[in-house]
Amino acid sequence: MTIDFTPLSRPIFRVRSGKVRKAAADPTAAQKAVLQSLIKRAAATEFGRKNNFAAMLRAGEISSVYSEAVPTVQYEDIREDVMRMVEGEPDVLWRGVCRDFAQSSGTSGGRSKYIPVTPDSLHGNHYKGAACPVAFYLDNVKESRIFSGKGFILGGSFASQLRPKDAGVRIGDLSATLINRINPLANIFRIPDKQTALMPDWETKLPALIKASAYSDVTNISGVPSWFLTVIKGVLEERGASSLEEVWPNLEVFFHGGISFEPYREEYRRLCGGLNTRFVETYNASEGFFAAQDDLSGSGMMLILDADIYYEFIPLGGQTALPVWELEQGKVYEMIISASNGLWRYRLGDTVAVESVNPVRIRVAGRTRSFINAFGEELMEDNAEKAMAEAARAMGASILNYTAAPVFASDNHRGRHQWLVEWETEPSDLDEFALCLDRELRKLNSDYDAKRSHTIFLDPPEIVTAVPGLFNRWLSSAGTHKLGGQRKVPRLSNNREMMELLLEMNRKS
Repeated sequence: MTIDFTPLSRPIFRVRSGKVRKAAADPTAAQKAVLQSLIKRAAATEFGRKNNFAAMLRAGEISSVYSEAVPTVQYEDIREDVMRMVEGEPDVLWRGVCRDFAQSSGTSGGRSKYIPVTPDSLHGNHYKGAACPVAFYLDNVKESRIFSGKGFILGGSFASQLRPKDAGVRIGDLSATLINRINPLANIFRIPDKQTALMPDWETKLPALIKASAYSDVTNISGVPSWFLTVIKGVLEERGASSLEEVWPNLEVFFHGGISFEPYREEYRRLCGGLNTRFVETYNASEGFFAAQDDLSGSGMMLILDADIYYEFIPLGGQTALPVWELEQGKVYEMIISASNGLWRYRLGDTVAVESVNPVRIRVAGRTRSFINAFGEELMEDNAEKAMAEAARAMGASILNYTAAPVFASDNHRGRHQWLVEWETEPSDLDEFALCLDRELRKLNSDYDAKRSHTIFLDPPEIVTAVPGLFNRWLSSAGTHKLGGQRKVPRLSNNREMMELLLEMNRKS
């Protein structure tokens, strides 16, 4: 007999939901309390002494003093300090010794980044934040039986090229650290087992994941949409099934994040068949767990304001960072965080659009460096994701992965955008798909529309079909980008370096 632990779990998650919603109702008090706590705990660190945190604690308005005294940084500004932490030096950017580091792809700077995952950030942010989407989901779905079966969590490994002197230091995907450090009781409700989840070689890991899940009663799945598609197709093949309704009849929710879900939504709906599976968006990264969708009938994700992260926001085109209580609805901002992992006024490289301010709900607009502006068109990642999703829907196509880059003007041609697309279901007419994509981009972006007007400055987009598995092979082999985990394909590039490499791999395949 199947035992449903959902009724026993609801009160625990209701407490978490209540605390998050209380903080959201008074963002000023919540965020000032977080900043006060962060500065107090880091006052004796090297960074805290350098920036006179002890004096800040005596200041009347700590948030304004903090923003004036501490400069914003990018990863390269703190790389040396982080590497000292990797080698075991205590009290550098955060108190104590840090033994866990999340390796991130470094798409903005070219080299891998190693983000400290301190005990404080692990428990005060990552686990605390990860409880929020489940809590919000249970708030919304009163009939849920999510804990009557297993949660299938797709994670990475501790594979890393970095070899610290201390063998006790673990470096790899954030998900590997979360799985490795999780309370053993949680393993009752999740698959695969820890040994399988942390396997470093995806050639052997993928079949093991399929075997571990194909015959389990899976009620919820969590991971990056593009990676889960590969696993799901393997599961369907293993079971000889055409939809997940035949394999996981109790699947009720997919907690997704890492990349935009829009290009994948229709494919997931198709794969779920007749299931009433819900899709809940999360915003988490190596640097922290930031937001989760709290209203399944609405858009945007609630910013989590009580989980060891102090947020600031720079308006696009501006210079002055604003606290959360000064945000304006409808505007796009670059997000800055200060957190208990030792990242102080750290520029994530992400841009977010504010959907509402009471409570603060956001959606990820893209990367500050993931764009194409070779011809003054200012095409942002958010535009690309929406346009590709709509073009695929209109043409009955589905997309596994894609990237785009400019083709610069020559003697015979104006400039254009080149889109390299790996299809799940290829459209019947690539030229028509390109026209549809172009129309959607023009609707979404007035700068792009102006440059495309009468084809005076910019030619129509070009679509190139990628051979099956191209992006996976690139992620497996391309230096800082590796298969799985936090590593993902940059959607837009303002130069052709990555595109030329991919096209060469495509030609040789």
